[in-house]
Amino acid sequence: MIGHIDHFVLTVRSVEASCAFDGRVLGFRRVDAPGRPSALAFGHQKINLHEVGRTFEPKAAAPTPGSGDFCLIAAVPIETVRDRLLAEGVPIELGPVEREGAQGPMTSLYFRDPDGNLVEVGSYRR
Repeated sequence: MIGHIDHFVLTVRSVEASCAFDGRVLGFRRVDAPGRPSALAFGHQKINLHEVGRTFEPKAAAPTPGSGDFCLIAAVPIETVRDRLLAEGVPIELGPVEREGAQGPMTSLYFRDPDGNLVEVGSYRR
């Protein structure tokens, strides 16, 4: 019944800080449109950003910065992601480690964004 994820929402302390971090570290493209939340676009997906105190309706029952925990799939080898994180001074919490993703075995690493969300970036074995 469901084909794929279109977008999800993260509640953040600062849209500016989040867009700067995700643009610099992950290469996301910022999208702004009047009357809509700022978004981070990549591939065929996006992450909408709701800033604390300036959220959009409808929204989660208890939106809280730092409560996200999600996995993104890399378009490059995981070593390239690791090198980029280290070059940008982003501490890696764990990895690379072997994990089981939605499509099978993958190698992942974990880090935190400025709000403390746990970000997993994985790469499927080719």
